[in-house]
Amino acid sequence: MPRVFLIFVAALVALMAGALFYAARIPVQVEANTAAEPQTIAPPAPIEVVTHPSFAMPDVNGTVRDSSEWDGKNRILNFWATWCAPCRREIPMLKAFQDEQSGNGFQVIGIAVDYAEEVARYAQEVEFNYPVLVGEQDAMALAESSGIYFVGLPFTMFIAADGEYVGAFVGELHQTHLDTVVDVMTRLDRAELSKDEAKDALARL
Repeated sequence: MPRVFLIFVAALVALMAGALFYAARIPVQVEANTAAEPQTIAPPAPIEVVTHPSFAMPDVNGTVRDSSEWDGKNRILNFWATWCAPCRREIPMLKAFQDEQSGNGFQVIGIAVDYAEEVARYAQEVEFNYPVLVGEQDAMALAESSGIYFVGLPFTMFIAADGEYVGAFVGELHQTHLDTVVDVMTRLDRAELSKDEAKDALARL
């Protein structure tokens, strides 16, 4: 009996070894690496620059103000929000600028990207001496008409006396920036600079 059992086990081992040998000789078909080609993220579509931007938005009292109201003045459009700390830091400086330069053909216009109730409440506290308009999507669209993707506040656009967009600044304004704006736009008014030269100078703020 043990002899028969050993013969049976030996036969089984031989059979399995043969099967493994045969399987090893069969070519294994490996699928080609079909990893997906890396996807390229298309750059955002360029924003069309509006050379002479116009707008109409309500002020803190709910009265709609049209940009044509300030035709003939060099306009500083300051985009801000009540929750934006650097925006709030700019306001005293912009108020002083308005006092100093209003007689020289400059007009600051605040454009709040915020809720009307919050802006009205804050305006009572700050006592703006320049118009403050309130917009959400309209304000964003106006900012992006500069050709700059609007990514944060504060953001300021510069509009020449003839209504043409001549530059923008992203981030918190400082007095040195405003001094340069006055110099460049005053020289532009006097025809001491061409429009392209003024744009180049403001691009270096």
